[in-house]
Amino acid sequence: MSFLSATLTRVKPSPTIAVTTMAGELRAAGRDVIGLGAGEPDFDTPQNIKDAGKAAIDAGKTKYTAPDGIPELKQAVCDKFRRENGLEYTPAQVSIGTGGKQILYNALMATLNPGDEVIIPAPYWVSYPDMVLLAGGEPVVVEAGIDTAFKMTAEQLEAAITPKTKWLIFNSPSNPTGAGYSRDELKALTDVLMRHPHVWVMSDDMYEHLVFGDFKFCTPAEVEPGLYERTLTCNGVSKAYAMTGWRIGYAAGPQPLIAAMRKIQSQSTSNPCSISQWAALEALTGPQDFLATNAALFQRRRDMVVEALNACPGITCPVPDGAFYVYPSIAGCIGKTSAAGTLIDSDEAFSKALLEETGVAVVFGAAFGVSPNFRVSYATSEEALTEACARIKRFCEGLK
Repeated sequence: MSFLSATLTRVKPSPTIAVTTMAGELRAAGRDVIGLGAGEPDFDTPQNIKDAGKAAIDAGKTKYTAPDGIPELKQAVCDKFRRENGLEYTPAQVSIGTGGKQILYNALMATLNPGDEVIIPAPYWVSYPDMVLLAGGEPVVVEAGIDTAFKMTAEQLEAAITPKTKWLIFNSPSNPTGAGYSRDELKALTDVLMRHPHVWVMSDDMYEHLVFGDFKFCTPAEVEPGLYERTLTCNGVSKAYAMTGWRIGYAAGPQPLIAAMRKIQSQSTSNPCSISQWAALEALTGPQDFLATNAALFQRRRDMVVEALNACPGITCPVPDGAFYVYPSIAGCIGKTSAAGTLIDSDEAFSKALLEETGVAVVFGAAFGVSPNFRVSYATSEEALTEACARIKRFCEGLK
Protein backbone atom coordinates (compact mmCIF):
# COMPACT_ATOMS: atom_id res chain seq x y z
CA MET A 1 0.00 0.00 0.00
CA SER A 2 1.40 3.37 -1.02
CA PHE A 3 1.02 5.03 2.39
CA LEU A 4 3.32 2.50 4.11
CA SER A 5 6.93 3.41 4.85
CA ALA A 6 9.53 2.56 2.24
CA THR A 7 11.65 1.22 5.10
CA LEU A 8 9.28 -1.73 5.37
CA THR A 9 10.34 -2.91 1.92
CA ARG A 10 13.83 -3.53 3.33
CA VAL A 11 12.72 -6.09 5.91
CA LYS A 12 10.81 -9.35 6.11
CA PRO A 13 8.71 -10.99 8.84
CA SER A 14 10.50 -13.33 11.25
CA PRO A 15 10.79 -16.82 9.66
CA THR A 16 10.95 -18.51 13.07
CA ILE A 17 7.63 -16.97 14.09
CA ALA A 18 6.19 -17.93 10.69
CA VAL A 19 7.15 -21.60 11.20
CA THR A 20 5.66 -21.64 14.70
CA THR A 21 2.47 -20.04 13.37
CA MET A 22 2.20 -22.54 10.51
CA ALA A 23 2.68 -25.46 12.89
CA GLY A 24 -0.04 -24.08 15.16
CA GLU A 25 -2.46 -23.71 12.25
CA LEU A 26 -1.86 -27.30 11.13
CA ARG A 27 -2.31 -28.52 14.71
CA ALA A 28 -5.57 -26.58 14.98
CA ALA A 29 -6.72 -28.28 11.78
CA GLY A 30 -6.24 -31.67 13.40
CA ARG A 31 -2.75 -32.57 12.15
CA ASP A 32 -0.28 -34.34 14.44
CA VAL A 33 2.48 -31.72 14.46
CA ILE A 34 5.70 -31.62 16.48
CA GLY A 35 7.02 -28.06 16.59
CA LEU A 36 10.79 -27.74 16.81
CA GLY A 37 10.86 -24.11 15.71
CA ALA A 38 10.28 -22.08 18.87
CA GLY A 39 13.32 -20.81 20.75
CA GLU A 40 12.00 -20.96 24.29
CA PRO A 41 12.38 -23.39 27.20
CA ASP A 42 9.49 -25.79 27.65
CA PHE A 43 9.55 -25.66 31.46
CA ASP A 44 7.82 -23.13 33.65
CA THR A 45 9.25 -19.99 35.23
CA PRO A 46 10.68 -20.94 38.69
CA GLN A 47 8.18 -20.56 41.50
CA ASN A 48 10.14 -17.95 43.47
CA ILE A 49 10.18 -15.69 40.40
CA LYS A 50 6.45 -16.11 39.83
CA ASP A 51 5.85 -15.37 43.49
CA ALA A 52 7.87 -12.15 43.20
CA GLY A 53 5.67 -11.05 40.31
CA LYS A 54 2.52 -11.80 42.30
CA ALA A 55 3.91 -9.96 45.33
CA ALA A 56 4.64 -6.92 43.16
CA ILE A 57 1.01 -6.86 42.04
CA ASP A 58 -0.24 -7.19 45.61
CA ALA A 59 2.11 -4.41 46.73
CA GLY A 60 0.71 -2.06 44.09
CA LYS A 61 3.92 -1.90 42.06
CA THR A 62 1.80 -1.37 38.97
CA LYS A 63 2.67 2.22 38.06
CA TYR A 64 5.03 3.67 35.49
CA THR A 65 8.71 3.25 36.27
CA ALA A 66 11.73 5.11 34.94
CA PRO A 67 11.81 4.62 31.15
CA ASP A 68 14.68 2.14 31.20
CA GLY A 69 14.15 0.31 34.45
CA ILE A 70 13.78 0.45 38.23
CA PRO A 71 16.93 1.28 40.26
CA GLU A 72 16.79 -2.04 42.12
CA LEU A 73 16.93 -4.06 38.90
CA LYS A 74 19.70 -1.89 37.45
CA GLN A 75 21.78 -2.50 40.57
CA ALA A 76 21.09 -6.24 40.33
CA VAL A 77 22.36 -6.17 36.74
CA CYS A 78 25.54 -4.39 37.90
CA ASP A 79 26.00 -7.04 40.58
CA LYS A 80 25.45 -9.82 38.05
CA PHE A 81 28.08 -8.46 35.65
CA ARG A 82 30.58 -8.04 38.49
CA ARG A 83 29.88 -11.49 39.95
CA GLU A 84 29.74 -13.54 36.78
CA ASN A 85 31.75 -11.62 34.19
CA GLY A 86 34.24 -9.50 36.12
CA LEU A 87 32.78 -6.33 34.58
CA GLU A 88 32.24 -3.17 36.63
CA TYR A 89 29.26 -0.95 35.77
CA THR A 90 27.19 1.65 37.58
CA PRO A 91 23.38 1.79 37.33
CA ALA A 92 23.74 4.80 35.01
CA GLN A 93 25.44 2.45 32.55
CA VAL A 94 22.53 -0.03 32.52
CA SER A 95 19.42 -0.18 30.34
CA ILE A 96 16.42 -2.42 30.99
CA GLY A 97 14.25 -3.15 27.97
CA THR A 98 11.19 -5.07 26.91
CA GLY A 99 13.13 -8.20 26.03
CA GLY A 100 16.61 -8.54 24.65
CA LYS A 101 15.39 -7.62 21.17
CA GLN A 102 14.40 -4.10 22.24
CA ILE A 103 17.81 -3.55 23.80
CA LEU A 104 19.56 -4.41 20.53
CA TYR A 105 17.10 -2.39 18.46
CA ASN A 106 17.40 0.69 20.68
CA ALA A 107 21.19 0.60 20.39
CA LEU A 108 21.07 0.34 16.60
CA MET A 109 18.44 3.08 16.32
CA ALA A 110 20.51 5.33 18.57
CA THR A 111 23.76 4.93 16.64
CA LEU A 112 23.25 4.07 12.96
CA ASN A 113 23.29 6.60 10.14
CA PRO A 114 22.53 5.79 6.48
CA GLY A 115 25.42 3.83 5.03
CA ASP A 116 26.83 2.65 8.36
CA GLU A 117 27.83 -1.01 8.21
CA VAL A 118 27.19 -3.69 10.82
CA ILE A 119 29.16 -6.94 10.65
CA ILE A 120 26.96 -9.97 11.35
CA PRO A 121 28.51 -13.46 11.41
CA ALA A 122 26.28 -16.06 9.76
CA PRO A 123 24.53 -18.25 10.73
CA TYR A 124 22.81 -15.42 12.59
CA TRP A 125 19.65 -14.90 14.60
CA VAL A 126 17.05 -13.97 12.00
CA SER A 127 16.34 -10.53 13.49
CA TYR A 128 19.87 -9.08 13.38
CA PRO A 129 19.98 -8.06 9.68
CA ASP A 130 16.43 -6.75 9.65
CA MET A 131 16.94 -4.64 12.77
CA VAL A 132 20.02 -3.10 11.14
CA LEU A 133 18.00 -2.36 8.00
CA LEU A 134 15.14 -0.82 9.99
CA ALA A 135 17.65 1.43 11.73
CA GLY A 136 19.01 2.62 8.38
CA GLY A 137 22.25 0.64 8.41
CA GLU A 138 23.71 -1.96 6.05
CA PRO A 139 24.26 -5.55 7.23
CA VAL A 140 27.62 -7.02 6.23
CA VAL A 141 27.18 -10.78 6.51
CA VAL A 142 30.27 -12.91 7.13
CA GLU A 143 29.51 -16.56 6.46
CA ALA A 144 31.01 -19.06 8.90
CA GLY A 145 30.19 -22.53 7.66
CA ILE A 146 30.40 -26.00 9.06
CA ASP A 147 34.13 -26.16 8.18
CA THR A 148 34.89 -23.56 10.91
CA ALA A 149 32.28 -24.99 13.30
CA PHE A 150 30.02 -22.04 12.40
CA LYS A 151 32.48 -19.58 13.96
CA MET A 152 33.90 -16.49 12.25
CA THR A 153 37.69 -16.38 12.08
CA ALA A 154 39.90 -13.41 12.88
CA GLU A 155 40.89 -13.26 9.21
CA GLN A 156 37.26 -13.04 8.12
CA LEU A 157 36.57 -10.27 10.62
CA GLU A 158 39.62 -8.30 9.48
CA ALA A 159 38.54 -8.59 5.85
CA ALA A 160 34.98 -7.41 6.61
CA ILE A 161 35.95 -4.19 8.42
CA THR A 162 35.80 -0.99 6.37
CA PRO A 163 35.87 2.72 7.30
CA LYS A 164 32.04 2.50 7.32
CA THR A 165 31.89 -0.28 9.92
CA LYS A 166 30.17 0.85 13.10
CA TRP A 167 29.26 -2.39 14.93
CA LEU A 168 30.08 -6.06 15.15
CA ILE A 169 27.14 -8.08 16.46
CA PHE A 170 28.56 -11.05 18.39
CA ASN A 171 26.51 -13.97 19.73
CA SER A 172 28.00 -16.85 21.71
CA PRO A 173 26.63 -19.42 22.32
CA SER A 174 24.84 -18.85 19.06
CA ASN A 175 21.29 -18.95 17.88
CA PRO A 176 20.87 -20.92 15.57
CA THR A 177 23.94 -23.18 15.86
CA GLY A 178 24.75 -23.39 19.56
CA ALA A 179 28.39 -22.75 18.62
CA GLY A 180 30.41 -21.08 21.35
CA TYR A 181 33.71 -19.20 21.06
CA SER A 182 36.45 -20.30 23.43
CA ARG A 183 38.48 -17.62 25.20
CA ASP A 184 41.34 -18.08 22.72
CA GLU A 185 38.99 -17.84 19.73
CA LEU A 186 37.37 -14.72 21.14
CA LYS A 187 40.76 -13.19 21.96
CA ALA A 188 41.75 -13.57 18.31
CA LEU A 189 38.67 -11.54 17.34
CA THR A 190 39.19 -8.89 20.00
CA ASP A 191 42.81 -8.49 18.86
CA VAL A 192 41.45 -7.53 15.44
CA LEU A 193 38.97 -5.10 16.98
CA MET A 194 41.72 -3.42 19.00
CA ARG A 195 43.34 -2.47 15.69
CA HIS A 196 40.12 -0.76 14.54
CA PRO A 197 39.03 1.72 17.22
CA HIS A 198 36.02 2.94 15.24
CA VAL A 199 34.27 -0.45 15.50
CA TRP A 200 31.95 -1.07 18.44
CA VAL A 201 30.88 -4.48 19.76
CA MET A 202 27.31 -5.55 20.52
CA SER A 203 27.63 -8.80 22.46
CA ASP A 204 24.41 -10.81 22.71
CA ASP A 205 25.00 -13.11 25.69
CA MET A 206 21.44 -14.41 26.02
CA TYR A 207 22.52 -18.07 26.21
CA GLU A 208 25.34 -17.49 28.72
CA HIS A 209 24.05 -20.01 31.25
CA LEU A 210 23.13 -22.70 28.74
CA VAL A 211 26.57 -24.18 28.08
CA PHE A 212 27.69 -27.80 28.17
CA GLY A 213 30.62 -30.00 29.07
CA ASP A 214 33.95 -28.25 29.45
CA PHE A 215 32.93 -25.12 27.53
CA LYS A 216 33.54 -21.93 29.51
CA PHE A 217 31.50 -18.86 28.61
CA CYS A 218 33.26 -15.53 28.16
CA THR A 219 32.22 -12.15 26.77
CA PRO A 220 34.28 -9.66 24.70
CA ALA A 221 34.78 -6.88 27.28
CA GLU A 222 35.85 -9.53 29.80
CA VAL A 223 38.42 -11.04 27.43
CA GLU A 224 39.74 -7.66 26.23
CA PRO A 225 39.32 -4.84 28.79
CA GLY A 226 40.52 -2.42 26.13
CA LEU A 227 37.13 -2.81 24.43
CA TYR A 228 35.16 -1.81 27.55
CA GLU A 229 34.43 1.74 26.35
CA ARG A 230 32.99 0.55 23.01
CA THR A 231 31.14 -2.62 24.00
CA LEU A 232 27.45 -3.03 24.76
CA THR A 233 27.08 -6.26 26.73
CA CYS A 234 23.52 -7.52 26.30
CA ASN A 235 21.65 -10.24 28.16
CA GLY A 236 18.25 -11.01 29.64
CA VAL A 237 16.18 -13.39 31.70
CA SER A 238 14.25 -14.99 28.83
CA LYS A 239 16.17 -18.20 28.17
CA ALA A 240 18.08 -19.17 31.31
CA TYR A 241 15.22 -18.29 33.66
CA ALA A 242 12.40 -19.55 31.39
CA MET A 243 10.85 -16.07 31.29
CA THR A 244 10.33 -15.53 27.56
CA GLY A 245 6.85 -14.06 27.98
CA TRP A 246 7.85 -11.72 30.80
CA ARG A 247 9.85 -9.68 28.25
CA ILE A 248 12.86 -8.36 30.14
CA GLY A 249 16.27 -7.79 28.59
CA TYR A 250 19.15 -5.68 29.81
CA ALA A 251 22.50 -4.30 28.74
CA ALA A 252 25.43 -2.36 30.13
CA GLY A 253 27.81 -0.10 28.29
CA PRO A 254 29.21 3.43 28.01
CA GLN A 255 26.98 5.99 29.70
CA PRO A 256 26.45 8.20 26.59
CA LEU A 257 25.19 5.20 24.62
CA ILE A 258 22.88 4.12 27.45
CA ALA A 259 21.50 7.68 27.65
CA ALA A 260 20.81 7.65 23.92
CA MET A 261 19.05 4.29 24.22
CA ARG A 262 16.97 5.69 27.09
CA LYS A 263 15.87 8.57 24.85
CA ILE A 264 14.75 6.11 22.14
CA GLN A 265 12.85 4.00 24.67
CA SER A 266 11.23 7.00 26.36
CA GLN A 267 9.67 8.03 23.05
CA SER A 268 8.65 4.55 21.92
CA THR A 269 7.50 2.07 24.57
CA SER A 270 8.55 3.81 27.81
CA ASN A 271 9.22 1.45 30.69
CA PRO A 272 9.15 -2.35 30.51
CA CYS A 273 6.30 -3.99 32.45
CA SER A 274 6.73 -3.04 36.10
CA ILE A 275 5.63 -6.49 37.34
CA SER A 276 8.12 -8.21 35.05
CA GLN A 277 10.90 -5.99 36.35
CA TRP A 278 10.29 -7.05 39.94
CA ALA A 279 10.17 -10.70 38.85
CA ALA A 280 13.46 -10.23 36.97
CA LEU A 281 14.99 -8.74 40.11
CA GLU A 282 14.18 -11.98 41.92
CA ALA A 283 15.58 -13.99 39.00
CA LEU A 284 18.96 -12.25 39.24
CA THR A 285 19.17 -12.10 43.04
CA GLY A 286 17.37 -15.28 44.10
CA PRO A 287 18.54 -18.93 44.04
CA GLN A 288 20.60 -19.83 40.97
CA ASP A 289 21.05 -23.58 41.52
CA PHE A 290 18.40 -24.55 38.97
CA LEU A 291 20.53 -23.06 36.17
CA ALA A 292 22.98 -25.97 36.31
CA THR A 293 20.11 -28.46 36.59
CA ASN A 294 18.42 -27.07 33.48
CA ALA A 295 21.69 -26.96 31.56
CA ALA A 296 22.27 -30.64 32.34
CA LEU A 297 18.77 -31.44 31.07
CA PHE A 298 19.42 -29.55 27.84
CA GLN A 299 22.77 -31.30 27.42
CA ARG A 300 21.07 -34.69 27.64
CA ARG A 301 18.57 -33.62 25.00
CA ARG A 302 21.37 -32.24 22.83
CA ASP A 303 23.27 -35.52 22.92
CA MET A 304 20.15 -37.49 22.07
CA VAL A 305 19.21 -35.25 19.14
CA VAL A 306 22.74 -35.07 17.71
CA GLU A 307 23.06 -38.86 17.77
CA ALA A 308 19.62 -39.35 16.21
CA LEU A 309 20.12 -36.81 13.42
CA ASN A 310 23.57 -38.14 12.52
CA ALA A 311 21.89 -41.51 11.97
CA CYS A 312 19.72 -39.95 9.22
CA PRO A 313 20.91 -40.47 5.62
CA GLY A 314 22.20 -37.23 4.10
CA ILE A 315 22.38 -35.30 7.41
CA THR A 316 25.50 -34.18 9.28
CA CYS A 317 24.89 -32.68 12.72
CA PRO A 318 27.75 -30.99 14.61
CA VAL A 319 27.78 -31.02 18.41
CA PRO A 320 26.98 -27.53 19.78
CA ASP A 321 28.59 -25.98 22.86
CA GLY A 322 25.46 -24.37 24.26
CA ALA A 323 22.00 -22.80 23.76
CA PHE A 324 19.27 -25.31 22.84
CA TYR A 325 19.63 -25.63 19.08
CA VAL A 326 21.33 -27.88 16.58
CA TYR A 327 22.02 -26.79 13.01
CA PRO A 328 22.48 -29.90 10.87
CA SER A 329 23.65 -29.83 7.27
CA ILE A 330 21.42 -31.52 4.68
CA ALA A 331 23.96 -31.33 1.85
CA GLY A 332 23.47 -35.06 1.30
CA CYS A 333 19.73 -34.58 0.71
CA ILE A 334 19.87 -31.82 -1.90
CA GLY A 335 18.80 -32.88 -5.39
CA LYS A 336 16.73 -35.82 -4.19
CA THR A 337 12.96 -36.24 -4.27
CA SER A 338 10.74 -36.94 -1.27
CA ALA A 339 8.41 -39.91 -1.00
CA ALA A 340 5.50 -37.59 -1.90
CA GLY A 341 7.32 -36.31 -4.99
CA THR A 342 8.76 -33.00 -3.78
CA LEU A 343 12.14 -32.05 -5.24
CA ILE A 344 14.50 -31.14 -2.42
CA ASP A 345 16.41 -28.35 -4.16
CA SER A 346 16.92 -26.16 -1.07
CA ASP A 347 16.73 -26.29 2.71
CA GLU A 348 13.44 -24.38 2.48
CA ALA A 349 12.00 -27.12 0.24
CA PHE A 350 13.31 -29.75 2.68
CA SER A 351 11.69 -28.06 5.68
CA LYS A 352 8.38 -27.51 3.89
CA ALA A 353 8.20 -31.11 2.69
CA LEU A 354 9.20 -32.37 6.14
CA LEU A 355 6.32 -30.45 7.72
CA GLU A 356 3.76 -31.44 5.11
CA GLU A 357 4.73 -35.12 4.93
CA THR A 358 5.72 -35.90 8.54
CA GLY A 359 4.28 -33.11 10.70
CA VAL A 360 7.71 -32.01 12.01
CA ALA A 361 8.24 -28.25 11.98
CA VAL A 362 11.84 -26.97 11.74
CA VAL A 363 13.27 -23.66 10.47
CA PHE A 364 15.13 -23.72 7.15
CA GLY A 365 18.74 -22.61 7.11
CA ALA A 366 18.43 -19.82 4.53
CA ALA A 367 16.56 -17.82 7.19
CA PHE A 368 19.79 -17.78 9.22
CA GLY A 369 22.11 -16.99 6.32
CA VAL A 370 23.82 -20.37 5.79
CA SER A 371 22.50 -23.23 3.66
CA PRO A 372 21.74 -26.07 3.17
CA ASN A 373 20.84 -26.57 6.83
CA PHE A 374 17.90 -26.46 9.21
CA ARG A 375 17.53 -25.49 12.85
CA VAL A 376 16.06 -27.73 15.50
CA SER A 377 15.13 -26.32 18.89
CA TYR A 378 15.40 -29.15 21.42
CA ALA A 379 13.68 -27.09 24.11
CA THR A 380 10.85 -29.60 24.27
CA SER A 381 10.20 -32.98 25.85
CA GLU A 382 12.45 -35.96 25.20
CA GLU A 383 9.38 -37.91 24.08
CA ALA A 384 8.57 -35.32 21.42
CA LEU A 385 12.21 -35.12 20.34
CA THR A 386 12.49 -38.91 20.01
CA GLU A 387 9.38 -39.08 17.84
CA ALA A 388 10.42 -36.07 15.76
CA CYS A 389 13.86 -37.51 15.05
CA ALA A 390 12.31 -40.84 14.08
CA ARG A 391 10.06 -39.05 11.60
CA ILE A 392 13.00 -37.08 10.19
CA LYS A 393 14.93 -40.33 9.72
CA ARG A 394 12.01 -41.96 7.88
CA PHE A 395 11.69 -38.87 5.70
CA CYS A 396 15.39 -38.98 4.79
CA GLU A 397 15.26 -42.72 4.15
CA GLY A 398 12.41 -42.07 1.74
CA LEU A 399 14.39 -39.61 -0.39
CA LYS A 400 15.23 -40.91 -3.85
